[in-house]
Amino acid sequence: MNNSAQYKVRVTKDHLVFSAAHFITFNGNICERLHGHNWRVAAELSGPLDENGYVFDFIALRDRLQKTVDSLDHRVLLPMKHHMIEVSEIDEEVQATFEKRRWVFPKEDCILLPIENTTAELIAHWIGLQLMPVIGSYESSQLELLQIEVEENFGQWAICQLTIPQN
Repeated sequence: MNNSAQYKVRVTKDHLVFSAAHFITFNGNICERLHGHNWRVAAELSGPLDENGYVFDFIALRDRLQKTVDSLDHRVLLPMKHHMIEVSEIDEEVQATFEKRRWVFPKEDCILLPIENTTAELIAHWIGLQLMPVIGSYESSQLELLQIEVEENFGQWAICQLTIPQN
């Protein structure tokens, strides 16, 4: 095979979307209003071809990405590591506070993310981390890079590239 060739596989489908609410903070103490988006997700893997001529199995990548996207669908996305947003679970509710503002949601409507802020960039990073177990299970692989793209609003993409550790 040609050693100078570079290979990638990319998965993006009409059903790799989720509708979710969030709010972000910026510039120290500015907090957006709670609002929602119809987010779209794509994943791309880079690496050499394996003995079958694959970079990675499209179906395995698609299925794991779909499972992750489904977990976010019709949820309120809340950051657990924000230094000014306090999120707590109380019985069957989730409470989020920021300065004098307070939101209370049914627990089943929320996903508590281990991130600092619910920006598209950090959501892309979190999604990438969710894909790592299936990527790591692909034994003959020498994958190099995972790229996750999250479209928060039409034409506004955040992209996170993660280097894949070699075993």
